[in-house]
Amino acid sequence: MLLFHSGRFARGNWFVWLLPIFLSILISAAQVLAQSKGQKRKQGRATGTPAVSPGEQSLTNIPLPVGHEAKGLVLPDFDSEGHLRGRFEAGTAHRIDEEHIGFQHLKITTYTPENQPDLKIDMHTSVLDLKTRILSSQERTTIERADFNIAGDSVQFDTNTRTGRLTGNVKMVITDQSRLKGQGNE
Repeated sequence: MLLFHSGRFARGNWFVWLLPIFLSILISAAQVLAQSKGQKRKQGRATGTPAVSPGEQSLTNIPLPVGHEAKGLVLPDFDSEGHLRGRFEAGTAHRIDEEHIGFQHLKITTYTPENQPDLKIDMHTSVLDLKTRILSSQERTTIERADFNIAGDSVQFDTNTRTGRLTGNVKMVITDQSRLKGQGNE
Protein backbone atom coordinates (compact mmCIF):
# COMPACT_ATOMS: atom_id res chain seq x y z
CA MET A 1 0.00 0.00 0.00
CA LEU A 2 1.24 3.48 -0.82
CA LEU A 3 1.98 5.84 2.05
CA PHE A 4 0.39 8.75 0.23
CA HIS A 5 -2.17 6.98 -1.88
CA SER A 6 -4.51 9.93 -1.94
CA GLY A 7 -1.86 12.15 -3.50
CA ARG A 8 -2.03 14.67 -0.67
CA PHE A 9 1.74 14.65 -0.28
CA ALA A 10 2.15 15.96 -3.78
CA ARG A 11 -0.35 18.79 -3.17
CA GLY A 12 1.49 20.52 -0.25
CA ASN A 13 1.24 18.37 2.88
CA TRP A 14 4.92 17.57 2.56
CA PHE A 15 5.45 20.84 4.44
CA VAL A 16 3.61 19.42 7.48
CA TRP A 17 6.04 16.49 7.52
CA LEU A 18 9.17 18.64 7.12
CA LEU A 19 8.16 21.37 9.59
CA PRO A 20 9.18 19.42 12.76
CA ILE A 21 12.58 18.59 11.23
CA PHE A 22 13.15 22.20 10.22
CA LEU A 23 12.14 23.50 13.70
CA SER A 24 14.44 21.07 15.49
CA ILE A 25 17.38 22.28 13.37
CA LEU A 26 16.56 25.91 14.16
CA ILE A 27 16.24 25.26 17.90
CA SER A 28 19.54 23.36 18.10
CA ALA A 29 21.33 26.11 16.13
CA ALA A 30 19.96 28.77 18.49
CA GLN A 31 21.15 26.77 21.53
CA VAL A 32 24.66 26.39 20.10
CA LEU A 33 24.81 30.13 19.33
CA ALA A 34 23.64 31.11 22.82
CA GLN A 35 26.11 28.70 24.42
CA SER A 36 29.07 30.11 22.46
CA LYS A 37 28.11 33.70 23.44
CA GLY A 38 27.92 32.67 27.10
CA GLN A 39 31.41 31.14 26.95
CA LYS A 40 32.85 34.36 25.46
CA ARG A 41 31.34 36.41 28.33
CA LYS A 42 32.72 34.01 30.93
CA GLN A 43 36.18 34.15 29.34
CA GLY A 44 36.17 37.96 29.46
CA ARG A 45 35.19 38.01 33.15
CA ALA A 46 37.69 35.31 34.10
CA THR A 47 40.56 37.63 33.25
CA GLY A 48 39.20 40.39 35.46
CA THR A 49 38.43 42.68 32.55
CA PRO A 50 35.08 43.22 30.89
CA ALA A 51 34.52 41.38 27.64
CA VAL A 52 35.18 44.03 25.02
CA SER A 53 34.30 43.43 21.42
CA PRO A 54 36.92 44.42 18.85
CA GLY A 55 34.87 47.46 17.79
CA GLU A 56 34.66 48.98 21.28
CA GLN A 57 37.25 51.39 22.61
CA SER A 58 38.65 51.15 26.13
CA LEU A 59 42.02 51.44 27.85
CA THR A 60 42.79 47.81 27.08
CA ASN A 61 41.66 47.91 23.46
CA ILE A 62 42.86 51.10 21.80
CA PRO A 63 42.42 50.90 18.01
CA LEU A 64 45.65 52.62 17.08
CA PRO A 65 48.44 50.94 15.05
CA VAL A 66 52.08 51.41 16.04
CA GLY A 67 53.47 54.67 14.69
CA HIS A 68 50.08 56.22 13.94
CA GLU A 69 48.49 59.27 15.56
CA ALA A 70 44.85 60.04 16.37
CA LYS A 71 43.41 63.47 17.13
CA GLY A 72 40.54 64.00 19.55
CA LEU A 73 40.61 60.45 20.93
CA VAL A 74 38.06 59.76 23.70
CA LEU A 75 38.39 56.49 25.64
CA PRO A 76 36.17 55.10 28.39
CA ASP A 77 37.67 53.14 31.31
CA PHE A 78 35.43 50.39 32.71
CA ASP A 79 35.90 48.21 35.80
CA SER A 80 35.45 44.42 35.81
CA GLU A 81 31.67 44.76 36.29
CA GLY A 82 31.29 47.17 33.39
CA HIS A 83 30.86 50.38 35.43
CA LEU A 84 32.44 53.54 34.07
CA ARG A 85 35.54 54.43 36.13
CA GLY A 86 36.92 57.19 33.97
CA ARG A 87 36.97 59.01 30.67
CA PHE A 88 40.16 59.91 28.80
CA GLU A 89 40.08 62.80 26.31
CA ALA A 90 43.32 63.32 24.40
CA GLY A 91 44.15 66.16 22.04
CA THR A 92 46.40 63.70 20.23
CA ALA A 93 47.39 60.10 20.92
CA HIS A 94 50.05 57.97 19.26
CA ARG A 95 51.05 54.37 19.76
CA ILE A 96 54.71 54.21 20.70
CA ASP A 97 54.87 50.39 20.64
CA GLU A 98 52.56 47.46 21.43
CA GLU A 99 52.61 48.23 25.18
CA HIS A 100 52.74 52.06 25.32
CA ILE A 101 50.54 54.92 24.12
CA GLY A 102 51.65 58.56 24.23
CA PHE A 103 49.13 61.35 24.86
CA GLN A 104 49.27 65.11 24.36
CA HIS A 105 46.85 67.44 26.16
CA LEU A 106 45.16 64.62 28.12
CA LYS A 107 42.14 65.36 30.29
CA ILE A 108 40.92 62.56 32.55
CA THR A 109 37.65 62.51 34.48
CA THR A 110 37.23 59.76 37.07
CA TYR A 111 33.85 58.74 38.43
CA THR A 112 32.62 57.50 41.82
CA PRO A 113 30.79 54.16 42.13
CA GLU A 114 27.56 56.23 42.08
CA ASN A 115 28.61 57.45 38.58
CA GLN A 116 29.30 61.03 39.75
CA PRO A 117 32.40 62.94 38.54
CA ASP A 118 35.22 62.71 41.11
CA LEU A 119 38.65 63.82 39.90
CA LYS A 120 39.70 65.93 36.93
CA ILE A 121 43.30 65.43 35.85
CA ASP A 122 45.11 67.59 33.28
CA MET A 123 48.37 66.34 31.75
CA HIS A 124 50.30 68.04 28.97
CA THR A 125 52.37 65.02 27.86
CA SER A 126 51.97 61.49 29.23
CA VAL A 127 52.55 57.81 28.49
CA LEU A 128 50.19 54.93 29.34
CA ASP A 129 51.69 51.48 29.95
CA LEU A 130 48.97 49.10 28.71
CA LYS A 131 50.22 46.13 30.79
CA THR A 132 50.42 47.87 34.18
CA ARG A 133 47.82 50.54 33.28
CA ILE A 134 50.03 53.19 34.88
CA LEU A 135 49.92 56.62 33.30
CA SER A 136 53.03 58.71 33.85
CA SER A 137 54.06 62.24 33.00
CA GLN A 138 57.30 64.16 33.53
CA GLU A 139 55.56 67.53 33.08
CA ARG A 140 53.46 69.66 35.46
CA THR A 141 50.15 67.94 36.15
CA THR A 142 47.03 69.30 37.89
CA ILE A 143 44.44 67.24 39.78
CA GLU A 144 41.17 68.84 40.85
CA ARG A 145 38.32 67.65 43.04
CA ALA A 146 35.43 69.56 44.60
CA ASP A 147 37.38 70.06 47.84
CA PHE A 148 41.01 70.50 46.66
CA ASN A 149 43.43 71.27 43.82
CA ILE A 150 46.91 69.74 43.68
CA ALA A 151 49.73 70.12 41.17
CA GLY A 152 53.19 68.60 40.81
CA ASP A 153 56.12 68.48 38.40
CA SER A 154 55.68 64.76 37.58
CA VAL A 155 53.04 62.13 38.24
CA GLN A 156 52.38 58.41 38.13
CA PHE A 157 48.67 57.54 38.08
CA ASP A 158 47.47 53.93 38.46
CA THR A 159 44.22 53.68 36.48
CA ASN A 160 43.30 50.38 38.20
CA THR A 161 43.39 51.63 41.79
CA ARG A 162 42.80 55.30 40.90
CA THR A 163 45.75 56.36 43.01
CA GLY A 164 48.64 58.55 42.03
CA ARG A 165 51.92 60.00 43.22
CA LEU A 166 52.95 63.57 42.49
CA THR A 167 56.60 64.54 42.92
CA GLY A 168 58.63 67.73 42.63
CA ASN A 169 57.33 71.16 43.63
CA VAL A 170 53.93 69.89 44.80
CA LYS A 171 51.36 72.52 45.73
CA MET A 172 47.94 71.73 47.24
CA VAL A 173 45.08 74.14 47.84
CA ILE A 174 42.19 72.91 50.01
CA THR A 175 38.96 74.67 49.07
CA ASP A 176 36.44 72.86 51.31
CA GLN A 177 38.04 71.84 54.60
CA SER A 178 34.72 70.78 56.18
CA ARG A 179 34.29 68.05 53.58
CA LEU A 180 37.78 66.68 54.34
CA LYS A 181 37.06 66.67 58.10
CA GLY A 182 33.75 64.87 57.53
CA GLN A 183 35.51 62.00 55.74
CA GLY A 184 38.07 61.63 58.53
CA ASN A 185 35.43 61.28 61.28
CA GLU A 186 33.48 58.51 59.60
